[in-house]
Amino acid sequence: MSRVARRALGWCLALLALGAAGIVAYTLLGRETRLPVASAARYQCAMHPQIVSDRPGLCPICQMHLQRVDEGVAGAKPLFYRHPMRPDVVSPTPAKDEMGMDYIPVYEGEAPLPGGSEVPGHAAFTLSRERQQLIGVTTDTVARRELAETIRAAGKVAYDPELYQAIIEYREAVAARSGIKESRWPEAQRGADAIVRGAALRLRQRGLSEEQMRAIARGGRDPVELLLPGKTVWVYAQVYDYQIALVRPGEKVEITAPSAPGRTYAGTVVAIDPIVSTTTRTARVRVLVPTPDAGLRPEAFVSARIAVPLGRVLALPDGAVLDTGEHQIVFVVKGEGRFEPRSVRLGRDAEGYHEVLAGLAEGEAVVTSANFLIDSESRFRAALAAFAKP
Repeated sequence: MSRVARRALGWCLALLALGAAGIVAYTLLGRETRLPVASAARYQCAMHPQIVSDRPGLCPICQMHLQRVDEGVAGAKPLFYRHPMRPDVVSPTPAKDEMGMDYIPVYEGEAPLPGGSEVPGHAAFTLSRERQQLIGVTTDTVARRELAETIRAAGKVAYDPELYQAIIEYREAVAARSGIKESRWPEAQRGADAIVRGAALRLRQRGLSEEQMRAIARGGRDPVELLLPGKTVWVYAQVYDYQIALVRPGEKVEITAPSAPGRTYAGTVVAIDPIVSTTTRTARVRVLVPTPDAGLRPEAFVSARIAVPLGRVLALPDGAVLDTGEHQIVFVVKGEGRFEPRSVRLGRDAEGYHEVLAGLAEGEAVVTSANFLIDSESRFRAALAAFAKP
């Protein structure tokens, strides 16, 4: 092929390439001009709900893909704009925070529900089902349940010379008073009565009941067992003062000891000291424990487990409660995605449930997970309500 022919062929190929590029550019430009108007769809980070955008992208904090949460009406005008990290800071016009992040637009559909809330700083609100699934909301029902609180306490096998001495003194005082019962000197009788009362006071301070003292006066159990027990021992369990009100004489106690691995002893609460230790904030519970194998020695350390039945009570799961320090709050789930903050009064905590004393009714549904996100949304709606007031 001649040089002229090759040059002509090159020009033809160049013209063809330019034509193809023009066609592609025209097609792309045409597509660009035919893009639909952006809707009011919003995208949010599942881990950082304060990150909201009007277009898909990545969270600037954790780099996770933003998830579409709901759609608004195309062209809807925001009521105002809120700080991305502080929902109580708002602006009537678009703005940026201290870190350069855009304020989040707030549309009419996000306004708080009417009626207010009994919990200060919180408001009732609604969430779409998609938004609930996004943040992982789960619920449970408030119901009546049979609960038992388990009290665990450290203790030791009794070796109590002071109690032994107090029992001996009380027995001798009672015997002496009986010996002068027919005395012609009233002063002697009054003195004997005073000695008996003093000895009885020392026993009561150590937790012995009137019935036990009567048994001692009659010559009941040999007090030497407090020093050198045989096949029945006394165990002193230290129970914290906030739990002591649950313990009653006659309660069953399970005793285990490091010195007797693999063995469990069944005891019974006999008495409870009336005085709480200022050092440990515990009261001493006296437990009578049969030990057929004589496996527990005086001063041996033990662990005590007392299962105290609370009866059938109205209860809700532990995970449903948010404690603000001033209020204990739960979020009650109403129909059509409505969430209502509720202040409650709670009793004992047992087996993963709280006893409900006031604020909830049987059968109501409460939020059991994503509570902090729901609480944040409730506070945000309350801030919107405050901003909307003239």
